[in-house]
Amino acid sequence: MLQQVNGHSSGTDVQGRTSLKEDLQQFLGGEAPLHQLDDLTKVNPVTLKTVLRCLQARYTEDIFYTNAGCTLVALNPFKPIPQLYAPELMQEYHAAPQPQKLKPHIFTVGEQTFRNVKSLIEPINQSIVVSGESGAGKTWTSRCLMKFYAVVASSPASCENHKMAERIEQRILNSNPVMEAFGNACTLRNNNSSRFGKFIQLQLNRAQQMTGAAIQTYLLEKTRVACQASCERNFHIFYQICKGATKDERLQWYLPEGAAFSWLPNPENSLEEDCFELTREAMLHLGIDTPTQNNIFKVLAGLLHLGNAHFADSEDEAQPCQLMDGTKVSVRTSALLLQLAEDMLLETMQIRTIKAGKQQQVFRKPCSRAECDTRRDCLAKLIYARLFDWLVSVINSSICADSNSWTAFIGLLDVYGFESFPDNSLEQLCINYANEKLQQHFVTHYLKAQQEEYAVEGLEWSFVNYQDNQTCLDLLEGSPISICSLINEECRLNRPSSAAQLQTRIESALAGKPCLGHNKLSREPSFVVVHFAGPVRYHTEGLVEKNKDPVPPELTGLLQKSQDPLLMMLFPTNPEDKTQEELSGQSRAPALTVVSKFKASLEQLLQVLHSTTPHYIRCIKPNSQSKPQTFLQKEVLSQLEACGLVETIHISAAGFPIRVSHQNFVERYKLLRRLQPHMSSGLQGLCPAKGPSEQPLCAQEAPLQPLLQDILHALPALIQTATSDPTETTQVPLYCGRTKIFMTDSMLELLECGRSQMLEQCALCIQCVWRRHRLQKQEKQKRAAVRIQAAVRSWLTRKHIRRLHIAATVIKHAWHKWRVRMACLASKELDGMEEKPMCHVPSSLSSSMPPAHTKLLGAIIHLWPLGLVLANSAVGVRGFQRKLVAHACLRLPTGSSSNNIQTPQQDQAGITSIRALPQGSIKFHCRKSPLQYADICPEPSASSVTGFNQILLERNRPVQV
Repeated sequence: MLQQVNGHSSGTDVQGRTSLKEDLQQFLGGEAPLHQLDDLTKVNPVTLKTVLRCLQARYTEDIFYTNAGCTLVALNPFKPIPQLYAPELMQEYHAAPQPQKLKPHIFTVGEQTFRNVKSLIEPINQSIVVSGESGAGKTWTSRCLMKFYAVVASSPASCENHKMAERIEQRILNSNPVMEAFGNACTLRNNNSSRFGKFIQLQLNRAQQMTGAAIQTYLLEKTRVACQASCERNFHIFYQICKGATKDERLQWYLPEGAAFSWLPNPENSLEEDCFELTREAMLHLGIDTPTQNNIFKVLAGLLHLGNAHFADSEDEAQPCQLMDGTKVSVRTSALLLQLAEDMLLETMQIRTIKAGKQQQVFRKPCSRAECDTRRDCLAKLIYARLFDWLVSVINSSICADSNSWTAFIGLLDVYGFESFPDNSLEQLCINYANEKLQQHFVTHYLKAQQEEYAVEGLEWSFVNYQDNQTCLDLLEGSPISICSLINEECRLNRPSSAAQLQTRIESALAGKPCLGHNKLSREPSFVVVHFAGPVRYHTEGLVEKNKDPVPPELTGLLQKSQDPLLMMLFPTNPEDKTQEELSGQSRAPALTVVSKFKASLEQLLQVLHSTTPHYIRCIKPNSQSKPQTFLQKEVLSQLEACGLVETIHISAAGFPIRVSHQNFVERYKLLRRLQPHMSSGLQGLCPAKGPSEQPLCAQEAPLQPLLQDILHALPALIQTATSDPTETTQVPLYCGRTKIFMTDSMLELLECGRSQMLEQCALCIQCVWRRHRLQKQEKQKRAAVRIQAAVRSWLTRKHIRRLHIAATVIKHAWHKWRVRMACLASKELDGMEEKPMCHVPSSLSSSMPPAHTKLLGAIIHLWPLGLVLANSAVGVRGFQRKLVAHACLRLPTGSSSNNIQTPQQDQAGITSIRALPQGSIKFHCRKSPLQYADICPEPSASSVTGFNQILLERNRPVQV
């Protein structure tokens, strides 16, 4: 129900505001429906709500690609659409004169990069940054781009080049299942989350033909091998070998069905990624034969058994920790699979070797239980990291071309998205740090694109203000003190570091930093970093140890003594191939930490990106259930924030999110010409506040229409009316380009307010005129109605009176006619009765009848007139008149000589007519008069006057009445 406010209904106001809001939305987005907007920057206004509505409308219409300035947003359809990636469509985009005028597609980005390489315009090299969550379509996007380049970057005349391009494409595509099996895992957010980043470099020769490729990986989350968060899983490859191995392979790898492993949580969850045969087939196409594959899987099985080795606390610190009951078999099996000596493997995990002094004397110290677990985990992580790097090198050796055979490249960067989990550690810190760096690179490139658009419209760039993420980067990597430097410093100090101590040092050294937050409610030591995509809480427990990533030399020496061919290749004994861990252990130089390595590789990647022309593809997952035609705005919004599009929208909003063409602007706001400016005419109100010599915001080259000029002249008056101080200098936050009007949200609100006021004034004027016209019309109609009613009533009255007169005349004539006729008939009947005197009863009859019967017959003959009169005149005859009738009928003498009705005396017997007084209509009932016409009476009428009724009485002799 509508509420009453001050005696008036608020429902009308709500409906009015809703109508105005819909009208404004229709104006801002009225050039085309939302699903027809190919670019999110064309959505007016550029807000999160409108962007989500546009993406949802296009997703509903099966349109999955949308431009967002220099970025392509790709929505995962979660259903096969073969026609969307057909070779014919590839050729269409490749042969189009201007592919950017076609519908948004990844082929548009691919063709643009290919033409940039072909045009030899600096920078020649191109890069495509594909970001998003695992499952959002990054792999599919990269695969489709590879197919596109295989089609367009091969010479049709050379069949050999085409086959070589297909071979390179097939090998790169086959690398995806292998890289996902060894580098992806199930996390809280996604069932197939990439735990590493990769940069694929497609190499082109001078003829723009694909000759080879190279893959570079970044920051593999190797800690997941030995440590998995709650409700998460290890890398996919461990589950694949446990579920997909044959019976003979299970016997060889000691993997019985139903076996439990500490490093294999949640094995009951079956995922689509647990496809062992697909991984083996892809490895075979990459040149990894079956024996080598079996060797790899045997080593992985040895790591699973190694994870089941658990140590118990030692009662004597001088004695090493012993294995728990039931775990010795696991150590024996792991040593057998890794082809290591069981005692050496156990000793390496139990005893630490220390070298001290100039003579490098060796001391052996038993490890605590925690140190034993750490050395066990370190051994597994070392083997898995070397194995992953070796797989990448194998793939590169099969697809990489000679450095002299290519001159340009197109890079595909598939990076992990922004991460925020309940338990975030060093891995999430590095991943989010990389996203911050990429976001800064993206913002810089986006602003450059914005500047080019404003330059085309003839506008200046100085008026755009935005808040970048430099403050967050200063907190993470700034000089001289930052989070990364403090963590590295804790690693270099030769002292034990606690989590609470690290938290206190970070908060005290970086106090006052705007992007450093505090979580006082957390019981665990942690710190909060406010990233561009949202705040993230990082736990300091184990952060320093993960950053050190220490590899004891005795572990490397142990693996070098392995008889397994794969481990011998991964850990060679050649002194020239000493690793960084060995070098750091033999010298006092500080070892490179994980943060330092990652920062160096990230800087190298950014240098490559800065030397290329970047292109961005943001893959979005509409829902986490992978259902088609299901768009969840909340999940999409979180991904937009994680990939930086929200920040891009905010930057756009900080500039001029409202952009309207001249024609639409004039059509909507031409009412504002009615405003009378309170200042001198001209465009002074549209000039910057820098000085009178500045160029007006309306570009001089823009051919303004007269209507547009009138509107712009009225804007200063509108702003002065809205401001409280009329003497204040008016600055119009509106800029007129060559084809568009650029304005802020506040200016749009002001324009809409002025337009509403003008519409109210026009509506009030129209209402006044209409009311006056309506009242005048009603008055005229009332007078005309009165006249018509009077005329009709007069005509109806005359007609009715005329009909009554005619009817009365007819009735009168008929009545007179009937009366005369009755009189004639009655007179004739009376005359006939007078001529025939009444006969007496014959004497013979009276003599034959009994005396009683004779008296009864005589009474009936003499008394019937009395019965007739009493029956028919009982109502109308009263008093004296009734007595006269009774006396006359009974032949009684009267003592009164006064007569109301006199008749001539007659001596002879006969019938005498007595004239009765007018007593109204007489109704005859059952008894009938012996006279023929005595029962006939005209029908009474309400308008007629009752006349005299004649009653005939039969008498034998005249009686004086």
